Amino acid sequence: MLEIPNISDAEWEVMKICWLKSTPCTANEIVKALEQSTDWKPNTIKTLIGRLVKKGALGYKEEGRVYLYNPLVTEEECVIVESKSFLTRFFGGALKPMLVTFLKDEKLSQDEIEELKQILEERKE
Repeated sequence: MLEIPNISDAEWEVMKICWLKSTPCTANEIVKALEQSTDWKPNTIKTLIGRLVKKGALGYKEEGRVYLYNPLVTEEECVIVESKSFLTRFFGGALKPMLVTFLKDEKLSQDEIEELKQILEERKE
């Protein structure tokens, strides 16, 4: 099984751009997308891309003088790893206290409550 690398919050922003694209993207495309939502300089973004390549989260291929970057891990895989890390750090790995904390503090619609009930019922089986 592929080991999912730890991805920082800033690196996560780069990955989100790559996950949204259906085709590999250039560093300039990533820079352009992130310049709209962050105040990061192009060199900062390129550094983040380089870190993600070293970590094995992004792959690349060279076409002429341009590098095309593509995700080597899925968003879903990373979300699962991050969720487990969060659960371990803040709740000692126990799911129930986390769920209770969130459910007490969040306002849920009736539809959301029904959906949660359905998920729990399916887990019973």
